[in-house]
Amino acid sequence: MATSETKGEIQHVDSATLDAPLNAVKVDRSFVGKFWYVMRKYPVLPTFVLSLLVLAPLIGPSIAPYERDIGPIGDRHLGMFKTSELPPEKRDAPRYSAWPDGFHLFGSDHIGRDVFTRVLHGARVSMQVVLVSLVLGMFIGVALGLISGYYGGMIDEVITRIVDIWYAMPFLMVALIVVLIFGRGLTVLLFVLALVAWSGFVRVIRAEVLVLKQRDYVAAARVNGASDVRILMKHLLPGILNTAIVVGTLNTSSLILSESVLSFVGAGIQPPTPAWGVMTNEGRDYLSIAAHQVLVPSAAIFLVVISLNFLGDWLRDRLDPRLRQID
Repeated sequence: MATSETKGEIQHVDSATLDAPLNAVKVDRSFVGKFWYVMRKYPVLPTFVLSLLVLAPLIGPSIAPYERDIGPIGDRHLGMFKTSELPPEKRDAPRYSAWPDGFHLFGSDHIGRDVFTRVLHGARVSMQVVLVSLVLGMFIGVALGLISGYYGGMIDEVITRIVDIWYAMPFLMVALIVVLIFGRGLTVLLFVLALVAWSGFVRVIRAEVLVLKQRDYVAAARVNGASDVRILMKHLLPGILNTAIVVGTLNTSSLILSESVLSFVGAGIQPPTPAWGVMTNEGRDYLSIAAHQVLVPSAAIFLVVISLNFLGDWLRDRLDPRLRQID
């Protein structure tokens, strides 16, 4: 039996409690603390939201009730959960009979287009752009991180200084300059977003490689005559994959925000192609009379970003053996 004194009171602590493992000790939490604990330990909500995000690009356009780029001008600024008041012959007819005639789940925009339909199509456009740019950025960032951490010396110094300079430059200014020089287009947007993604990988991967290259199995491979390429690809790359996955998950939220910002300022995806940033930009002039035009795509961006952050934290806790036993 052990004792501890707190604020003048002597508390008796059972020796079994002192000997119990850390994850076996129960911690009293408030309601908010319990909710946060459950969200961190079991990412139910992020998984649900991200599952919808994965399904939306795949089947969203197929289940979208209306055409994405056209709508009756008489239905403009229709509120959420509203049905068109136009005569049946002038309404925007649903693409399939199961959908109630003239019903708009998330309302309509300033030219009568169905907001729900455009959100579904916008998910496909945004995810395609983000995933392609993420893969490009991950390939560049992981390669530079491996080279920088493994070789060190002047190579490490040059790559590290380039990353430092890149972090010091304002992203929006660089993006606008690139768009001004090369023009607007999907290829330019992918290039700009890849520039956002790569730097986040370099520092983290470099730090992991600096630790891994000191391990005995790397030294044994070097003694046995393994080439640098073989050591990098066979012995170091598998060791940093978990870290790369976590960084990629967290970077995805940044890419979604960056794509939305660029589309909002007119430097990204161009109308009438639906993207969440484009929809927010189009609806800002009608915020006082049709706030749902801004709130719906903004809510989609918010839910996806916060879900990706939760999922990234969960993956980090589960894939890092140092944190795996701590609940």
